Amino acid sequence: MVFGKLLPKEGNFFELFNEHGTHIAQGARSFMAMVENYADRTLREKYAAEVDGAERAADKITAEVSRLLHRTFITPIDREQIHGLINAMDDILDLLQDSSEVMSLYDVQRIGEDVVRLTEISVRCCERVQHALTLLPQLSRADVAESAIKTCEEIDRLESDADRVMRSAMSRLFREEQDTRELIKLKAIYEHLESISDRCEDVANLIEGVVLENS
Repeated sequence: MVFGKLLPKEGNFFELFNEHGTHIAQGARSFMAMVENYADRTLREKYAAEVDGAERAADKITAEVSRLLHRTFITPIDREQIHGLINAMDDILDLLQDSSEVMSLYDVQRIGEDVVRLTEISVRCCERVQHALTLLPQLSRADVAESAIKTCEEIDRLESDADRVMRSAMSRLFREEQDTRELIKLKAIYEHLESISDRCEDVANLIEGVVLENS
């Protein structure tokens, strides 16, 4: 009995998920601001630095979740779900940071409507991920579980929107872009941006699994 009382239980996993989700949404909004102000080098660098800051802050939370998993005997949801969820969340911010760096490294000179549209979808996906994460502590309530599923379905639809936008953008790119170097640059950027919504869908799928097992 004494041994059982000494075992660490629960931990603050949901709080850490929520904090990580906040950084995802903040990083996405900073990335959007960078794209919107791309022509202004000073603002571009300012918002790119904010994306980097969000990614570093989220990395610390990911590491803390990993440490907490090793110290906690009883977890609020399955240990593998916790591990998979935090790593999938981390992948979102990694891609936001990678996309920012690719634009800088490739010295992209112009940002077209396709990049803006893909970025807008990415931001919406990230914000819906953040919202879904806030619901995890109350999944025992039927209305909350239903809201979480609906939010995950929204993310799935947004990911499909991103697929359509990228296919259209790629088609236009290969038809109209005469500069091979610009074509290669923009193709890479489109792919990075579309991958952000893919990673958000990965998180949504994991959350759906948690809902189905715990609601």
